[in-house]
Amino acid sequence: MGAEEAVQEWRRGLGFGSLRARIFAVNLLAVIVLAIMLLYLDTVRSRLLDERTASLANEAVTVARLMTDLPDDARAGAITRLGLERGTRVRLYAEAGPRLADNWQNPKNPRFVVEDPAAYGWRRASAKAIDRALDAVLGFRTLSAYAEPAVDSASIWPELARSRTAAQPVTDLRRASDGSLIVTAAAPVPGIGTVLLTDSADDLAGILRRERLTSAWLLLSVTALTLGLSFYLARTIVRPLRMLAIAAHRVRLGRSREVVVPRLPDRRDEIGALARAISDMSTALRRQIDATEAFAADVAHELKNPLASLRSAVEVLDRVDKPELRAQLLGVIRDDVGRIDRLITDIADASRLDAELSRTGFQPIDVAALCDGLVAAYGISVPARGVRVARRGETRPLFIEGDASRLAQVLRNLIDNAISFSPDGGEVGVELGRDAGGVVLAVSDQGPGVPPANRRDIFRRFYSERPEGEDFGRHSGLGLSIAGAIVAAHGGQIVVEDAPGGGALFRVILPAV
Repeated sequence: MGAEEAVQEWRRGLGFGSLRARIFAVNLLAVIVLAIMLLYLDTVRSRLLDERTASLANEAVTVARLMTDLPDDARAGAITRLGLERGTRVRLYAEAGPRLADNWQNPKNPRFVVEDPAAYGWRRASAKAIDRALDAVLGFRTLSAYAEPAVDSASIWPELARSRTAAQPVTDLRRASDGSLIVTAAAPVPGIGTVLLTDSADDLAGILRRERLTSAWLLLSVTALTLGLSFYLARTIVRPLRMLAIAAHRVRLGRSREVVVPRLPDRRDEIGALARAISDMSTALRRQIDATEAFAADVAHELKNPLASLRSAVEVLDRVDKPELRAQLLGVIRDDVGRIDRLITDIADASRLDAELSRTGFQPIDVAALCDGLVAAYGISVPARGVRVARRGETRPLFIEGDASRLAQVLRNLIDNAISFSPDGGEVGVELGRDAGGVVLAVSDQGPGVPPANRRDIFRRFYSERPEGEDFGRHSGLGLSIAGAIVAAHGGQIVVEDAPGGGALFRVILPAV
């Protein structure tokens, strides 16, 4: 798969099936439902309390008007006989402060009761505890305590003084010892005093509890849905990640050959992309390790020959007196040292190639001048086995963006490879031209060519196809792989095909400026 195809596959994995979208959806759903539930409960409670307070204030104004219309001796009796819905307590206070009348003095009037919390059963105690907990969560305001005084007078109730001063009804909210809310409403009676109505809002708790029960069922439903979605996410995230982690751990322990990394082909999200990337990486790593081990074994085996030859030549050199034999031994030593040096140089160059290419700044290069210089250098040197290098094709300047030293290395590697496979007295052609894809650099030889089955393998590192009878040290199997990496870093491609007159033809296509 090419780089562009990999990018497209990655983008396809970021659609609706993306893990990011799923995780955000689940988390936001739970948060939004919880916020709506809490806001709804707080709104219901506030609305009910406002309605109860307004109703009690209206009743206080009505009672105050009634007291204004009644004669003095009839007011106390009217208050005593007065019975309001929900057992509301009605008291009349003189302006001087003492209580003049109280409708709770009549035992027939219904009344609310402030209960003793110690006498609650577990159900009522639990309900009250839940009420207190929700008040704390919702931030319900702190209220003053409600308690009936032993000696009742107007000074006990601050709302009476505020009502007389403002000449209008005044309400207040208190909390009793059993946790219930007590609403009071005071209204002035001109020339007489003030009326005070006291009512319990504990019946609102039943309404709120029914609303909370509905919300609780809603919360349970959302919780069940969230748990189901979480289980789904756990199966689609945790399980495959655990499988990949186990496989990666086994690869790290050196068991890569017995590990099958799951590719998860049906997954189109990040997990699937990760699984396929790890699987490909594991396969590539396995191939790289196998190639490295095979190459290291070849190096260790093949180096024994030049080293043994070098050791023998050095040991014999001191015992040989004939100049011609000493010259022959020195030639063997130079040849063996050269082969070992070439092998080490190629390995070192391949190991630092990627890092150097990533830091290299490209400059405009005249490829025609580069080819002319290299071909001239090969012409000056003594041709190997009589093989000569010929320059063909375009001679006018052709410019590309790149690194001159690395492109020269590509050309040298291709020419050296062509020389090694050319017959004695053969010719290596270096041709330069243009096509729709850019600048084309071709190197051809008159050797046996490259079989179609091996044309991709020859560009892999550590792969070596050597001419029959050639010593190992002359070709490490890195020259063509280095050339391919340099060409790829320049945005080009390198291919091999059959030359028109027989042999191999390597074509390097580079983008022109």
